[in-house]
Amino acid sequence: MEHSLLQPPKRLLMGPGPSPVEPRVYQALAKPIVGHLDPYFFEVAGDIRRLLQPVFGTANEYTLAISGTGTAGMETAVSNFVEAGMTAAVFSNGYFCERIAEMIRRQGASLKRLAKPWGEAFSDGEARDFIAAEKPHVVAFVHGETSTGVLQNGKAICEAAHQAGALVIADVVTSLGNVPVNVDETGIDIAYSCSQKGLACPPGLAPLTVSPRALEALRARKSSNRSFYLDLTLLNDYLSGRRYHHTAPISMCYALREALSIIEEEGLENRFRRIHTNHRAFVAGIEAMGLSMLVPEALRLRPLNTPCVPAGIDDAKVRQRLLNERGIEILGGFGPLAGKVFRIGIMGAGSTEENVLLLLDALDDALRKEGWRPRADARGAAEAFYGKAAQAAVNG
Repeated sequence: MEHSLLQPPKRLLMGPGPSPVEPRVYQALAKPIVGHLDPYFFEVAGDIRRLLQPVFGTANEYTLAISGTGTAGMETAVSNFVEAGMTAAVFSNGYFCERIAEMIRRQGASLKRLAKPWGEAFSDGEARDFIAAEKPHVVAFVHGETSTGVLQNGKAICEAAHQAGALVIADVVTSLGNVPVNVDETGIDIAYSCSQKGLACPPGLAPLTVSPRALEALRARKSSNRSFYLDLTLLNDYLSGRRYHHTAPISMCYALREALSIIEEEGLENRFRRIHTNHRAFVAGIEAMGLSMLVPEALRLRPLNTPCVPAGIDDAKVRQRLLNERGIEILGGFGPLAGKVFRIGIMGAGSTEENVLLLLDALDDALRKEGWRPRADARGAAEAFYGKAAQAAVNG
């Protein structure tokens, strides 16, 4: 039987992830593999650790990439630092907060939730009062909530948690490589992410960092981690070249190393500025159309945008038009936001002026075909913003 070569459709990935992959990363994936115990592999693993530290905003030596997706990173954080009999507090304002909560339940801990409507963030006062009342051993929050487009400030959460003697777990899946995470400055003890969003790499690895304070707690835990595969002590020994644990995905490690090298070359501040500029240009276009954003400006997660679906418009039909007619992928809301928002990623390598203008044109066209009449020219509003931003950069 004759088999044809794979021919995936050409897509512009402008959803919440995966995001477009850098061409150099594809080239790295094609390099010959070495063994999972080869000295060269451990050189690559060491490079990944070194290159991840500034992206996380940390000096933590215990920084590595877990073999698995972002959910593996989440479960690594929970399974290593939450034990039966503990009290764990979760700030819940979206889908991925609830996923953390479910993992905590499965560890046998006493779960305490502070819930807010999807699309809102927690104030400093709410954070302090909740933690002071519950006195947890572990506190968890989502820095960049992919289901809503909210960026949660973690400073007050971390300060209150540390005053209570608790460790802090932060989900930075959509924020890492897109916006400042500042693990050390914020006081985060354990942070995890993924490879396929802000890092512009395929899915398959979960960057994770652990503070010295959290390491002390890990060494003092009284029970073994129920997960052998995600046991951080065993993983660290393996990736440090001390003993075998599992067969790491060699090609994905090549890819992540290359993606992180690209970020280092661009410079973090330049990268954050680029993503911020493209976010603001996109919002200018969206608002010119007459659409509104779900999240107030001060709370927006810049790489993950959630414009509201106009009344009377079926978001699934708009998204299907974008995919079928333009090859552009965006996603819709789910849970309480199902049918109410579009989830649009302008992140990593996909965050470019060309992509923003292309997407606005395509969205304008798809909405018109579904019966919506935009108020003004979205592309023109975005181009005007870019012009002002370029002039401001020239003027210093």
